[in-house]
Amino acid sequence: MSWWQDLKWRLVGVGGRLILGLWGRSLRIIKVGEEHYQRLLREKKPLIILVWHGRIFLVPFFFRHQKLMPLISPSEDGEIAARIMGGWGYKILRGSGSHSMVSAWKRMKAELQRGGGVIIVPDGPRGPNRKMKEGALKLAQETGAWLVPVSFGAARGKYLSSWDKFFIPYPFSKTVALFGPPFQVDPERGEKELMEELRRIEALLIQLDNEADHYFEKQTQ
Repeated sequence: MSWWQDLKWRLVGVGGRLILGLWGRSLRIIKVGEEHYQRLLREKKPLIILVWHGRIFLVPFFFRHQKLMPLISPSEDGEIAARIMGGWGYKILRGSGSHSMVSAWKRMKAELQRGGGVIIVPDGPRGPNRKMKEGALKLAQETGAWLVPVSFGAARGKYLSSWDKFFIPYPFSKTVALFGPPFQVDPERGEKELMEELRRIEALLIQLDNEADHYFEKQTQ
């Protein structure tokens, strides 16, 4: 990478943190179910945060300075996320299901075995939308890590016409960070049972999105 390319990406990181930081601070964020996640952090339990690709807009701001390890795509879009998150105390890890994962897998296992936390987008950088891949489940099974499903919703926001229906809350809107109950995967489960568990978690994450989407409607009823 040339000096000017490096400078460009540094500016992307600084500018991205400035914009996203101001955006995030303008939101009135309500945290629901976070106490279970915070307990796992305090007890230094290994954990894997699961967020669909369409709900990751607030992830860099919301989980900043918690020393988590996000798995970020090696794409140019991933480079933007990596530069922004790198300045907020994340342990950046590049990799995806469409690229070699051997090195990334070893680093995630080592991080979890130390009692750290990993952020995984279970439908990957390319989808299909809200179709869970096996990686996070097998990683949890091998390490004993707790899976923590998370979604974000807002009273006012925009769904983009992208493959993942990417959601962006409008500035100054009421926003909810919704945590599902953490759970572990039985290390003795066979492949068939593991796939059944995958479908269950997939449905749980979709339901969490639905609850986040309608959270503020229910509060006014």
